[in-house]
Amino acid sequence: MDSYEVTPRTRLGRLAKRGAYDRGTVHGILDQALICHVGFVVDGHPRVIPTAHWRLGDTLYLHGSAASRMMRSLATGIELSVAVTLMDGLVLARSGFHSSINYRSVVIHGRGRKVTRAAERLRALEAFVEKLTPGRWAELRPPTEQELKATTVIAVPLAEVSAKLRAGPPVDDEDDYGLDVRAGELPLATRAGAPRADPRLKPGMPAPAYLADFNRRFTAPDG
Repeated sequence: MDSYEVTPRTRLGRLAKRGAYDRGTVHGILDQALICHVGFVVDGHPRVIPTAHWRLGDTLYLHGSAASRMMRSLATGIELSVAVTLMDGLVLARSGFHSSINYRSVVIHGRGRKVTRAAERLRALEAFVEKLTPGRWAELRPPTEQELKATTVIAVPLAEVSAKLRAGPPVDDEDDYGLDVRAGELPLATRAGAPRADPRLKPGMPAPAYLADFNRRFTAPDG
């Protein structure tokens, strides 16, 4: 199937026309974003933690220290929500009420699973490095057993998932279009700066191509 099943938890209520459930849209947002926010409840108290994420097929992966409260909690299979947002610009309307933000977002509901098989865990960690810097995994020394032991990887199935997007100019009240108020859009974008070498880098090592091309990942759909 090209789209995710719509469930009571993923069906959008307000502004449902902005919703999207197709895999292409959902995967594109998850793959471009570098940070997600994970929500869960521990001891009756809500927690929301920002962390890195990545995707392989219909599975989202998270990782962290084996000693962290979030990793230990998610490993038990508790309910969680994951939110990812890309901000594309400000929408400057002729009134505060209609001013807005252009964005692309994904929300995931479900339960995580601790990855225990060594092959899957190593493949997942490789995919994380390759998401950030394609081609870099082959340059790195392999992780040690101690490093792997100290790292927990959580797999979250993309079963209950939806995207929500806003794009384009403001939508004002008809009577407001004649007002002497500047209106329109202010595009916003994330851009990587010039690579900075480690002061202890061996002499004569140029910046790899994946750093020179890094900004491609931040390109919004309209360019």
